[in-house]
Amino acid sequence: MPNTQNPRSRPKQGKGSASGLLARRRQTLGVHSPLFYDEPIALVSGEGVWVTDVDGRTYLDAYNNVPHVGHCNPVVVEAICAQASQLNIHTRYLNSQVIDYAEELVATFGAGLDKVSFTNSGSEANDLAFRIANQRTGNTGIIVSDFSYHGNTSLLADVTTALPTRNGLSDNVRAIRIPDLDAAGNDLSSALLFEKGIRELDAAIESLNNEGFGVSAFLFDPLFSTEGLCRLPDGYLQALQQRIHAAGGLVISDEVQSGFGRTGEAMWGHELSGLTPDIVTMGKPMGNGHPIGGVVTRAELLDEFGAANLYFNTFAGNPVSAAAGRAVLQVMNDEDLMANAQSTGSGLKDGLEQLAARFDFVSAVKGRGLFFGIELLSDPKTGLSAPAVTKKLVENMKSNNILISKVGRHETVLKMRPPLVFNKSHAELLLEGLEASLNNI
Repeated sequence: MPNTQNPRSRPKQGKGSASGLLARRRQTLGVHSPLFYDEPIALVSGEGVWVTDVDGRTYLDAYNNVPHVGHCNPVVVEAICAQASQLNIHTRYLNSQVIDYAEELVATFGAGLDKVSFTNSGSEANDLAFRIANQRTGNTGIIVSDFSYHGNTSLLADVTTALPTRNGLSDNVRAIRIPDLDAAGNDLSSALLFEKGIRELDAAIESLNNEGFGVSAFLFDPLFSTEGLCRLPDGYLQALQQRIHAAGGLVISDEVQSGFGRTGEAMWGHELSGLTPDIVTMGKPMGNGHPIGGVVTRAELLDEFGAANLYFNTFAGNPVSAAAGRAVLQVMNDEDLMANAQSTGSGLKDGLEQLAARFDFVSAVKGRGLFFGIELLSDPKTGLSAPAVTKKLVENMKSNNILISKVGRHETVLKMRPPLVFNKSHAELLLEGLEASLNNI
C-alpha cells in the first residue's frame, strides 16, 4: 500500500478516544444518529484532501464534497474570520458583501436564471423551490425519481424515496424509475430504454391529473447520484422537461451535489444535458462547510412569489456566509479547479476502467469529473453479494487510510466525490489503494 500520510500535516490530539466519544454521542444524540463505518472515525483536523483522527492517523478524503475547495481552505477561513470580526446581520439591512456574492453567483448561470434567494441549507432551498412552483402553477403534484434524496424538511421527507421515512410518499407525489444504460440486467437498447422511461413519466403525469393534483414540479439531481450515477439515454432529460412543461409544471435542478464545477465540463450539472431548468437549488459546497444554501430562478418567478409571500430567514444570506461563498468562487477561479476536475477526473476514469477490466465483479465505471464510482456485481469467486462486496471494499479502503462510500438502489456503487483540490497525485494514491482493496476481496 502507498503511504497516504499527508506530509504537510501534524497530528492534533483531540479529547477522548473514538470509543469514548461514541458512548457520549449516543447518550446525547441517540443511537439512531447515523455514522459511517463499522468502527466510526473520530476526526479532529483537516487540510486540503486530508483528515486526521484522534489517534493521529491521516486519511485521504475521496468522499466529502462539502469542503468543496479543500478542508480548512485558508482563503475561505480568512474570509469568514475577517467578516465575522466586522459584522454579521440578516438581510433586512443592506450589506455589500451579500450583494456582491449574489451578483457573482448569478453571473455563473446562463441566460434566464438571474435572481437568487439565499437559504441556510439545500433542504431549505428545495423546500422554497417547491413553494415557488406551487405558487406559479396552482398545482401540488410532484414527480421525483424512485431512489432519491433532496432534504429533510417535512415536505421533503414526503418526497424522499432513498431513505426510510415513517409516512412514505404523500398522495400528491409520484416516483419514476430513471433509465440507466448501465443498470445490472438491462438488455434494452438506448432507444427502447428511452421509450420505457418516457411511458412511465407520462403515466405519472396522467395519474396526478386524474387525482386532481396536477403537476407542480419535477425535482432532480442532474447526475442522479443517489440513484447510482445513472447513464441516461440521449435526449431523455430534454423530453422529460418538455412533458413537464406541457403539463403545466416546472423543472427544479438540485445542484447540491452536481454543481460548482464538480463535473469538470460545466459549472452546473444541468448544463451537461443542454437544458435550462426553471429553478436551481444549491447547498453544502457553496460555503465550503459554512451553512448556506440558495435558490436561483427567473425574475418573474421570484417576483411573483415575493409579491404574495414575505419570505425571510434570519441567517440566510448573512454577511459571513456570503463571505464564505465569495471565497469559494474566488478559489475556484484562482486555482482553475473546474479544469482540475476535468483533467484529474479523466485520468481517474481511465484508471478505473483499467481496474474494471481486471475484476469480473466490476460491471461499470460511473460518473464524470470528480464525482465517480464503479458498480459492483456479486463476486463469483467468494460468493459475496454485490452489496456485501461494496461494503467490504469501503471498510477495506478505510483500513488503508482512504475514505470513500457507497450509493445506489442496492448500495452497489462505490461513491467517490472528493474536494475539488484533489489532484493527479491524490488520484494515483486512490487508484493504488483501490487496486489493493479489490485484490484483497
